[in-house]
Amino acid sequence: MIPINLAFEDSLSESVLRVLLRKSKRPYEVATPYTGGGFGYLRQRARGFNNAAKSIPFLLLTDLDKANCAPTLIKEWLPVPMHPNLIFRVAVREVESWLLADRENFARFLGIAVELMPVKPDTLPDPKSVLITLALKSRNRRLREDIVPRAGSTSKQGPNYNGRLITFVEGQWDPTAASDGSDSLRRTIEALASFTPIWASEVPLVRP
Repeated sequence: MIPINLAFEDSLSESVLRVLLRKSKRPYEVATPYTGGGFGYLRQRARGFNNAAKSIPFLLLTDLDKANCAPTLIKEWLPVPMHPNLIFRVAVREVESWLLADRENFARFLGIAVELMPVKPDTLPDPKSVLITLALKSRNRRLREDIVPRAGSTSKQGPNYNGRLITFVEGQWDPTAASDGSDSLRRTIEALASFTPIWASEVPLVRP
């Protein structure tokens, strides 16, 4: 088993990472999960995670959001050589796009026609907004109430948004099927499948 620490934005991202590791071709075991709640926490600690990867591998996942591209975001966060034991992945543009990419299972989860699902969710400027709009079409009232913001609320998501989507991720999400519609997810799966940790005390560094 390959021990690996996780760094992520929220509970939904953590669930996605754990499923990816569990279904990976390589045998992983989660050591310590790190989150302080969001994008800013990860950005501030990226260099620390990179340094800590000398002792134990790290898998860091963040959303691209408004950044131009993943390589640019990585260079901004980590303007130093990246340690080979740091797997730095970026969901384009949000981890929700990886869920939407499993079109058949997510349509079944919402109870809507698969034809309503986006074909290439990585190209969506705001995957979360699209997901919420799709949830509005569900005939499952409790699901709608969990995912969709309440009328008059300033929140961008429903009161049990992450909890409801985690249920989907852990019970129905098929990363392999989803990777056909999401290049950023496919590259993440490939990175996990090909990763081999380096345990030597001194290793060469490679630039991102």
